[in-house]
Amino acid sequence: MYKEVIRNKKAVYYFSGGAISQIGDILSGLAFLFLAYRLTGSSIHTTMVAIAETTPYLLFGLFGGALADHVNRRNLMVIIDLLRLIILTIIIILYIQDWLTYPHLLVGSFLLQCCGCFFNPAHRAVLPEIIPEEKLSTANSAWDTIQRTASLIGPIIAVWLLASADIIYFFVIDAASYTISALCLSRLPIMPTSSKEGRLSIISLYRSVFDFFKWISKKPALMHLFITTFFVVFFNTWVWQVGILLAFEEITHNGESWYNALQIVFGIGATIISIIIPLLIKRMDMKKYILGCVIWGSGISIIGSAYMVPFFFVGAILIGIGLPISSLTRVYLIQTHVPKVMLGRAFSSNAVLLYAANTLSLALYAGLLPFLSIRSLILVSGAGILIIVCFYMLVMVFRKKPGV
Repeated sequence: MYKEVIRNKKAVYYFSGGAISQIGDILSGLAFLFLAYRLTGSSIHTTMVAIAETTPYLLFGLFGGALADHVNRRNLMVIIDLLRLIILTIIIILYIQDWLTYPHLLVGSFLLQCCGCFFNPAHRAVLPEIIPEEKLSTANSAWDTIQRTASLIGPIIAVWLLASADIIYFFVIDAASYTISALCLSRLPIMPTSSKEGRLSIISLYRSVFDFFKWISKKPALMHLFITTFFVVFFNTWVWQVGILLAFEEITHNGESWYNALQIVFGIGATIISIIIPLLIKRMDMKKYILGCVIWGSGISIIGSAYMVPFFFVGAILIGIGLPISSLTRVYLIQTHVPKVMLGRAFSSNAVLLYAANTLSLALYAGLLPFLSIRSLILVSGAGILIIVCFYMLVMVFRKKPGV
């Protein structure tokens, strides 16, 4: 099943560059959080760094997808990788010179994610261009497996670096990963622009975004998919990005190491599930998506209700099972129900909703931290996901036509 995908040289370049870059992204993301906590000792300031990573998608996310539908996607991705290399080089120099401050972390996180606003929809939209539709589900699983493996390898490297080296090497590895990614992506064939809307301009970008929303407003099944995802991600974001780290800091003596270990366990579970999904699930539809969300929400609920280290890992395993099921199903539904000419805008619109959920989650939970315990917030999050899923199921019961 996977052999046919791997034999595709275009896919090999796509996966290789993405895998190495993914490991670097994980390391630099952890480094920003760790440095923020070391410099300030504040859970709120640490949360603000996470917010800085999500805000760009609210500002530029839709235009990133529109641009990806207007220009050569390969060239766009290579240019952005080189821009990210420059940003990280500046961060590295500031750290070496002992000039790095908390505001630098905020700006660095913000700029890197601004680049991601334009890179990510182009990267997602490329896959259906180099893989036949009948192999798309397998290719998605292969790519998700690579991402999950990176989620496993990244924290393992982080544990080793924390124990034996300086945190600056987190950024050095990420900078190197962007260089390798640019080289791999440059080997992809030149891809003609998908858009037929003529010369690129700000007005044409606005018009293309409007046209996409006009189109998707007539697709209720996709609308339900996007809305459900928004609320599920809203309840998950703070818990996974910040809450669990703060919980480990609260109940253990070495929160960073425990948090890294949890990421490793999550990576193992998610990787295994990503590999076997094409073997177990023959048809990806909304029912599979909901199943993944139920398992996902149950994992968070267990972490909050037990609030002991062993149950953190039980919850992480469940999250590692549910999250890839729901995310792979969502990606497949977008790829197969949205015209290729609109794929960049579809993925960027989805990303904007996700990052809107991320930003609202981080901001709201940061405001609640002085009043509610970390455990209470985790409990609310797990229950929230399960309630949203139950609400969707009730809506489907009263619909005359099933969803996608």
